[in-house]
Amino acid sequence: MYNKYINNQTLEFIRYAINGLIATVVHFFVLSININVLNYKSAGLANLVASIFGITSSFIGNRYFVFKRINTTVIKQLINFSGLYGIIAILNCIVLYIWTDKMGFEYTYGFIIATTLQVLLSYIGNKKLVFMK
Repeated sequence: MYNKYINNQTLEFIRYAINGLIATVVHFFVLSININVLNYKSAGLANLVASIFGITSSFIGNRYFVFKRINTTVIKQLINFSGLYGIIAILNCIVLYIWTDKMGFEYTYGFIIATTLQVLLSYIGNKKLVFMK
């Protein structure tokens, strides 16, 4: 259907990367607003709030754009997705809390580290647990 050199798995991963970039921009934008405009004192708390926005964006994109699995009810997928991303969000916040609040390093670098971990865990979790065939 597409280029004969690009298989469905590759296209799925490309869509995942695009969706992930969009969700990350949403997440980072809200995080920056929380820290720089709303003056959150804790980067961990600011990140927790921001992650809700990024996670919501990610779910919508994963359901309709990346995995295109609408054969299961949205409620079931949302419950599984929420559980997966709840765990990932907690890990993300712990990384940022330790990196910034405890160690005193710049929050943007902590965000990059936490996001890298999130990308790996979320792709595997979404593919195998949330949007499985």
